Amino acid sequence: MFGSTLDNSRGNSAAAAAQLLTPTRFVWPYGGRRVYLSGSFTRWTEHVPMSPIEGCATVFQVICNLTPGYHQYKFFVDGNWRHDEHQPFVTGNGGVVNTILITGPDMVPTGFNSSNMDVDDFSHRAADPSPESIPRMSGVDLEVSRHRISVLLSTHTAYELLPESGKVIALDVNLPVKQAFHILYEQGTPLAPLWDFGKGQFVGVLGPLDFILILRELGTHGSNLTEEELETHTIAAWKEGKAHISRQYDGIGRQYPRPLVQVGPYDNLKDVALKILQNKVAAVPVIYSSLQDGSYPQLLHLASLSGILKCICRYFRHSSSSLPILQQPVCSIPLGTWVPRIGESSSKPLATLRPHASLGSALSLLVQAQVSSIPVVDDNDSLIDIYSRSDITALAKDKAYAQIHLDDMTVHQALQLGQDASPPYGMINGQRYHMCLRSDSLGKVIERLANPGVRRLVIVEAGSKRVEGMISLSDVFRFLLGL
Repeated sequence: MFGSTLDNSRGNSAAAAAQLLTPTRFVWPYGGRRVYLSGSFTRWTEHVPMSPIEGCATVFQVICNLTPGYHQYKFFVDGNWRHDEHQPFVTGNGGVVNTILITGPDMVPTGFNSSNMDVDDFSHRAADPSPESIPRMSGVDLEVSRHRISVLLSTHTAYELLPESGKVIALDVNLPVKQAFHILYEQGTPLAPLWDFGKGQFVGVLGPLDFILILRELGTHGSNLTEEELETHTIAAWKEGKAHISRQYDGIGRQYPRPLVQVGPYDNLKDVALKILQNKVAAVPVIYSSLQDGSYPQLLHLASLSGILKCICRYFRHSSSSLPILQQPVCSIPLGTWVPRIGESSSKPLATLRPHASLGSALSLLVQAQVSSIPVVDDNDSLIDIYSRSDITALAKDKAYAQIHLDDMTVHQALQLGQDASPPYGMINGQRYHMCLRSDSLGKVIERLANPGVRRLVIVEAGSKRVEGMISLSDVFRFLLGL
């Protein structure tokens, strides 16, 4: 097909050896099952297989050593020749091909903009796309999209979130805290509504933050709560003392016990989403009572933003063009928390952890920063893992919480304990954390977040996996609802 387009990069091995070879990364970020690279540097006869980047199954890459000079290349995707429209290309006898100029130590490029020609720096294109390459989002498109989503959510109810079958775990407030800790661990759920038998009603929710505060209290010198007392210390007693501990650790003087945030099966989905966002909770119980006074309530479901987002995806799956904002790359819209660039300030900087940081410092950061998860990065700020509030339940395995000191266990050791114990909440296809690129469209990000258990995506640089930001379910809904 491209037999007429050749170069001498492989024609003379001795000459090639005398020249400087430049490792060059080629990236195909548009998906596929089998992706190959071919070009003038392979004489168009060899198809070099490309591999998907870990955590980004739609992004394929390969590194080739190229001699200085002008090269042409193309991608062979699932049996079809393709070129990347976002990289320089030319049209010749062999059709449309991409081009690249590799400069040697004595070469000065002419007629090319080197900032656009470096295939190895795909991450630069993803991180700093030129204004011309970003589709403009008009105010009209934004308002139209938000209006259509608002209408959808206002005309559908929480009843539609109920699964055909399943179970919801509820805990009695008189249950010992220790036993509740083990139940949530064994059931693989991060939180559960609380039932007060004396009052005949649901009165609250027990979640990961409760266990984090309990473990920090246990590790505090002079604590009034000992490990032995966990055997008899009830959830109700813990909730009564939570206000003091909360003020001590994060300075938030909220009234406890707070009234239970709940919804009914016939509340519309927009109101459900607003309740979750305004109260900063992960989920709300869907409770139904056939009596006007609300007695004999039935717990039907735990409604989350993930379930609501799934409804949006299902409804607009075959009419995504009616939501113009879905085509926008996430880097072009006010969404998520980003690592500030040099010289920029950020009102809410993105918190990160090193794997050797102590578990105690990680838990403190989760509480003080009021976030549900923190990326774990290496010395190059590349993503290794993520530590979430829900990971705390892994310490229930073999009563690990009673045998460790929070400042002696590292984040890496805590995560390893969780992986050895059982599949963590939110793990999909063996993947603990979930990523996206800043060049990904809002539609693609929403599809990933709609998976059960996925509450956030870490924005990474293609290839290096350097953390650039994070997008949570709450971020998406605040943007879609214009909050």
